[in-house]
Amino acid sequence: MRDAYHEELDALTGKLVEMTRLVRSAIARATTALLDADLQLAENVISRDEEVDRLYAEIETTIYELMARQQPVAIDLRTMITSLSMGSDLERMGDLAEHLAKVTRLRHPESAIPPQLRPTILEMGQIAERLITKAGGCIASRDAEAALELEHDDDAMDRLHRKLFRTLLAKDSGFAIEEAIDLTLIGRYYERYADHAVRVARDVVYLVTGTRPDTSP
Repeated sequence: MRDAYHEELDALTGKLVEMTRLVRSAIARATTALLDADLQLAENVISRDEEVDRLYAEIETTIYELMARQQPVAIDLRTMITSLSMGSDLERMGDLAEHLAKVTRLRHPESAIPPQLRPTILEMGQIAERLITKAGGCIASRDAEAALELEHDDDAMDRLHRKLFRTLLAKDSGFAIEEAIDLTLIGRYYERYADHAVRVARDVVYLVTGTRPDTSP
């Protein structure tokens, strides 16, 4: 009976890692769709978000059932608590990739990204991919040390987000109001995606050590 219980706990990790794979693919495809004004790719990102939602629902159901049946304590309870939290963050990351795809759909056949900002958006997408890839590895290996590094890895995204915002606010930017609003939202979606990856990493640290990482400056 206990063996089946721990198999179900182990399966939670597998589902979380699969969620990281899905949201990494989503952000990569959403970035390409944005830059190339690729409507078909954007629609694919939007439709496949259901896979992320389904996995999160499965994680929730498993955890609630295990809590009701097993009354877990110590590390098992931490596993369930952090799995719920990580699943929620990953589900939100899928939503953010979907939001980017919807901007592509809204602006098609034009690109929502003006030529001078393409390098910035491309880099933001690449950083987002690296962050979730690393977070997924930390979940699989329960590597608290690597998880702590994401706090600093996220700094690159924050710098790009500020750079984008400064560009949009410049008096001579030349962006139309609607275009500036789209770009502000796009930057925010990437920045929030990265923040959720960091939150996942913090949960890994808590799972392994039993303490929350110090996030003070």
